[in-house]
Amino acid sequence: MSGHVHTGDAEASEPLLAGDHLEPNELDSDEGEIIFDRSASNITSHGGASAQRRLTFEEAVEEAGFGLFHWLLLVVCGWANASDAIEILCVSFLLPTARCDLLLSSSDMGLLTASIFLGMMVGGYMWGYLADQRGRRRVLIVSLTVNGVFGGLASTAPWFWLFLLLRFISGIGVGGSIPVIFSYFSEFMPRLRRGAMISALATFWMAGNIVAAGLAWLVIPRTWAHFSLGSLDFQSWRLFVVLCSVPSLTSALLFKLLMPESPKFLMEAGREKEAIHVFRLMFKLNMWKKGKAFPEFGLSTSSKQRGKLDETKTWGSPKERLGRIIKKGLGPIKQMFDGSLKSRSIVLLIIFYCISFGYYGLWMWFPELFMRIEDGGSPCANVTRPSTLNNHNCYPVKTAVYMEGFIIAASNLPGNIFTILMMDSTGGKTLLSCSLLLSSVCVFFIYVVQTKAQSLIFSCVFSGVSVIAWNALDVVGTELYPTQLRSSALGFFTGVGRVAAITGNVVFGNLVDTNCAVPVLMVSALLLSGGIVAFLLPKTKQTELT
Repeated sequence: MSGHVHTGDAEASEPLLAGDHLEPNELDSDEGEIIFDRSASNITSHGGASAQRRLTFEEAVEEAGFGLFHWLLLVVCGWANASDAIEILCVSFLLPTARCDLLLSSSDMGLLTASIFLGMMVGGYMWGYLADQRGRRRVLIVSLTVNGVFGGLASTAPWFWLFLLLRFISGIGVGGSIPVIFSYFSEFMPRLRRGAMISALATFWMAGNIVAAGLAWLVIPRTWAHFSLGSLDFQSWRLFVVLCSVPSLTSALLFKLLMPESPKFLMEAGREKEAIHVFRLMFKLNMWKKGKAFPEFGLSTSSKQRGKLDETKTWGSPKERLGRIIKKGLGPIKQMFDGSLKSRSIVLLIIFYCISFGYYGLWMWFPELFMRIEDGGSPCANVTRPSTLNNHNCYPVKTAVYMEGFIIAASNLPGNIFTILMMDSTGGKTLLSCSLLLSSVCVFFIYVVQTKAQSLIFSCVFSGVSVIAWNALDVVGTELYPTQLRSSALGFFTGVGRVAAITGNVVFGNLVDTNCAVPVLMVSALLLSGGIVAFLLPKTKQTELT
């Protein structure tokens, strides 16, 4: 699949509707919403001079309007975001039963939940760097395919070590699609709608969470899904793993068939004709059925040509070439922690670590913690548990665990709606800080409560509040860095987040049996720290993309 990631191919800007040759007089399209009128601007826009206009990216996006294209883009990118959530969270739902079939101790379960994050850490920066150099769309196709293929293959693994390896490789694919999808999506959005639309994209994570919880509830407790496949005892949780890989594969197919390359990337690469072609496609769908002609214009593209991409040429010894490749690959990190970007990069590094340790450290263990309080009490009250378990402990499957997981996943909805409504007016920085502080309080109460009902209530509140922080971080992260660094920066910070998620899951796995209070209170303290540090970020509300 690596052959899909290259620059010179015109397919990188493959049209939304393959085969369409779009001419202005062909557009029987729709009066999509123009964000604001530039008729009073200093850019000539009348008579024969219109073709001579040179527009910036933001101006070209406004000329393309806002409408059907953007909603289609939201659905396709949203489904990709949901597929990543399904792939990441499916492990947490299969733990209560898979631990018996794979003979897992709590430490093994910690390693298993950490494996996909380790893969995401490896893949995040690598794919983000490739997306900044080679284009967003192709990287998304390849990374989603890697995610789906190896995620599905994991269902056939008879041994823990093989299951762990396949989940790791699947994580490499997830690590590419998460940061790149937000860069790609933001680069089609008009400035005044970007915050709300990125927040809407982030809500699809909740949709993926609900799909994963719902599938687990429907499939894992069912005995009809149990059969023998040769020497492999194919339990229902393995079918659940197969189903969780389908969304990633369908997402890759949708990007391949429907989506064009990012016009912002094409402009930065100096590929003006291809960028105009994408704007024409956007205009055709946004102005559908209104018969408005496409306004001819040129673009103020970057003088930097990505045809220089291979400055790592073939001269020199293999060692020298490798050194140049590594130096070039680490170049974006050096830029992020240099000059005016240094302070914001340090702050984001701290925030990503705190929220990822806290959220994933706790979230991936929710089904297991609820399994431990079936007889009442707090999640940390019943800590005596054998290190390995036999099937008697896991079967028949208790459906209440999956019902509770579904309820907690669905409780994201109010937080997502709140984010969409408030993002553009309040700003990502304020929402991020307040959400992290409130999440810290919720986790503390999860620890101190004494009944199962109270634990469920505070877990739902934590779910609804913490999702606001993630949505705000998605918006802020895309606006703090220029185009040539955006995917690399998001890939780097999501990699930092994966290190934190790995640490959180290993800590939970090693301490949940002996001293459960330590990891839970660590989560609360880290979320509090992240909320305080977030106040140091610059404001980016409705800023223009650079």
